[in-house]
Amino acid sequence: MTDQKQNETKLIPVAIVEDNRDLRTGMVYILESSPTCRCVGAFTNAEDFIAAYDTLKPEVVLMDIGLPQISGIEATRIIKERSAPTEIVILSVFEDDDNVFRAICAGASGYVTKPVMPQTLIESIGEAAEGGTPMSPHIARRVLNLFKRHVPPPASDHGLTAREKDVLELLVKGGGFKEIADDLVISLYTVRAHIRNIYEKLHVHSKSQAVAKALREGLV
Repeated sequence: MTDQKQNETKLIPVAIVEDNRDLRTGMVYILESSPTCRCVGAFTNAEDFIAAYDTLKPEVVLMDIGLPQISGIEATRIIKERSAPTEIVILSVFEDDDNVFRAICAGASGYVTKPVMPQTLIESIGEAAEGGTPMSPHIARRVLNLFKRHVPPPASDHGLTAREKDVLELLVKGGGFKEIADDLVISLYTVRAHIRNIYEKLHVHSKSQAVAKALREGLV
């Protein structure tokens, strides 16, 4: 029994916010069939999810955009304004620049287009939980092109050191903390120290906010 409880505690708690019943039911089934995830709640609208958030405290949220009242992007902003540690992955049929840009600026940790294969869904959850930025390949390209076109040269580098800029650039590219440590040949502890300094200098409270600010201001 003890081993079973320990295994359960290792599962990533995931919440789903999706108004399409078939999609929502399918995602619940995928999560419950996964050896790495567990579903802590499935909601048809953002209002119910926001109300239940403090009780559930999911590590990752799968968020639709086109919800009945509060949109998924606005719900993402509301949750991230609480300095919540939750990683929010947008799952949407929308691929236009406006929705992608607004989702990232709201604090989304990733953007994956629907329909999504079960394996890709589970991999995206794991990547987000590890500090990465899961994105469909064509969305990642759109994001880079979008910010290259519209982001002005930085007015200030906020006092970031060369190494902190290296770490920030890898964060923007979707690297997780361990991946950054391996790429820069430094310890995981050092990566976390650099990231704390980055948050303080950029006046942000999460990885997604740091990435959004870096992209908006052309810091990398």
